[in-house]
Amino acid sequence: MRTPILTALTAVLIFTAAPVRAQTYDPAYPVCIQTYGYDGNSIECGFTSLAQCAASASGRAAQCITNPYYGGARAPAGPNARRQRRAY
Repeated sequence: MRTPILTALTAVLIFTAAPVRAQTYDPAYPVCIQTYGYDGNSIECGFTSLAQCAASASGRAAQCITNPYYGGARAPAGPNARRQRRAY
């Protein structure tokens, strides 16, 4: 009797758990804001420029930092793009 109840309870806990992002830095944005507070520090990446981040950090206990994991802007491959030769 105890085993089916524990199995059902375990299944409910697994399927209702909220997903969590493992990486603090979002590689899609070049600038992050680091905020400081009583409940701890947090880093949010969602800014495209330092000026945009500075406007958001103004008047707060925060600072803007560059994202060390920024993937960079990808240039679209056009007709003049060089092709790399594959070595066999």
